[in-house]
Amino acid sequence: MTTICQLLGLGATALALSTQPSRAGPCAQDIDRAWAQVDATIHARIAAGRSAPQNVIGLLHHQPTLSSIAAAEKTLGQWWTPVEVAVAALARAREADQADDRSACEQTLAQVQRAIESTVAMSLPWP
Repeated sequence: MTTICQLLGLGATALALSTQPSRAGPCAQDIDRAWAQVDATIHARIAAGRSAPQNVIGLLHHQPTLSSIAAAEKTLGQWWTPVEVAVAALARAREADQADDRSACEQTLAQVQRAIESTVAMSLPWP
């Protein structure tokens, strides 16, 4: 009987503690807003499509060369670099937030903002 009472008490304690709200760090809301901006940037890029329009050489029915393919892939890939930087900085911001390091969190959020702004400023080679 004692074991049952102990288990019931332990279960009730675990239930009560599990329903407590988790403590958010000092930058949690800023991180969430930055994630929303990065998500919007990613969705806008995906909506623009992965391929570029055909250029004049393509219209003349010439086959692409290895160098022209590599150049096109490089141009497409360059757009994603700032997004990758922003995502990595957001991960660091989340770690700083969990460690209650507001200064480090704000610095990494500034890096995220610069990366997002450079993505917006970077024009794609097509409309």
